[in-house]
Amino acid sequence: MTKRIVIGACLMALAATSMFAAKNKGGKVLNIYVWNDEFPSRFNDFYAKKNPKLLEGVKVNFIQTPNQDNAYQNKLDEALMNQATAKDDEKIDIICLEADYALKYVNSPYLLDVNKDIGLSKKDLANQYQYTKDVMTDSKGKLRGVSWQSTPGGFIYRRSYAKQVLGTDDPVKVQAMLSDWNKFDDVAAKMKAAGYFMLSGYDDAYRAFSDNIKSPWVKGNKIVVDPQIKRWIEQTKLYTEKGYNNKASLWSSESTQGMQKDGKVFGYFAVGWFIDFCMPHGDGSAEGDWAFCEGPQGFSWGGTWIAGAQGSDNVDIIKDLMLTLTCNTATLKNVCIEANDCVNSAAAMKELTAEGYKSAFLGGQNPLEIFLKNGAKISKSTMSPYDQTMNEEIMGAMKDYFEGKVDEDTAWETFYTAVIEKHPNLKR
Repeated sequence: MTKRIVIGACLMALAATSMFAAKNKGGKVLNIYVWNDEFPSRFNDFYAKKNPKLLEGVKVNFIQTPNQDNAYQNKLDEALMNQATAKDDEKIDIICLEADYALKYVNSPYLLDVNKDIGLSKKDLANQYQYTKDVMTDSKGKLRGVSWQSTPGGFIYRRSYAKQVLGTDDPVKVQAMLSDWNKFDDVAAKMKAAGYFMLSGYDDAYRAFSDNIKSPWVKGNKIVVDPQIKRWIEQTKLYTEKGYNNKASLWSSESTQGMQKDGKVFGYFAVGWFIDFCMPHGDGSAEGDWAFCEGPQGFSWGGTWIAGAQGSDNVDIIKDLMLTLTCNTATLKNVCIEANDCVNSAAAMKELTAEGYKSAFLGGQNPLEIFLKNGAKISKSTMSPYDQTMNEEIMGAMKDYFEGKVDEDTAWETFYTAVIEKHPNLKR
């Protein structure tokens, strides 16, 4: 039995800082496991620079491994297996997790209890969206991690192309033209006729469908394919054949090119972190030529949660970080303003809206109103520990089908084979 399979079986208020001493009472190295630069930027910009006292004399070490093909989980799993015997300065202190595989770690012995072990109270966490707490709550009702962000989605589109093709760039009027999938298809045809792509490629609409599934991907040990997944496949095949998309894969250079000033893509299904972290900002970009609407159906996508690791000797830093970055309204408002991110506090976003918040990237629009509306609807009741594998493998397997290289039955065979190879306990 491989180590990965063994692991899989085993892992089933700036003011708030005043309550701590000037220096960290724990270790001299803070080891943080991440898969990209997003959390390091939040840590450095909204915690370390503005609240350095606890970090005096502490080396912050980000251990970064890409998420693709389970690489991040494999690296993390190996370290967790050695956590009990590792030297203090080599122990994991903070783990970043995504919703697609959070349950694997939440229901494991490796994460600290946010309330009992770290010391955050229910009052501290009162303003956070319930779904963000549900994602990190184990089978015994213990909270194992928190997030600074919430991830309600919508459709971000190019204002200039909307004016040219639809006669308006007003988000309310454009939303009326995109309020269901039939209308969305009609606009896609108009964009194609005008020389634009409705979407950049195969995976753009995936989360708008996959986040609306009614059944988890796995029931018992059986793989279940929800009708929403089949609807995504049908639409994407149609869009590919009709030239409504640019045949790009998610995260590819072709997809990113569509966002540039000279890009030909009308819009993207997006959440706050996507707008901030994935879209081009600055000179030469299309900044200011974008607007945001709800799109044909609500969804959420991803998110980053931070958890404390059992065995950490830096629990005081973990507590202070969680309080400052995920509970403090002033900090969260700054994250909204400076990073265009959607935060895990309706209270913070309501305050900003009342204060006249506008996004320069979105041409002066306030997207928080949409985030607030859609954020209140998010539920993660269909999550499973297999979601990352399912999402990656279905998008990968269907690409050849969309491109006409194989028929649909062959694509499904590729999907099932890949999933069962990674999870031999599952069956079709």
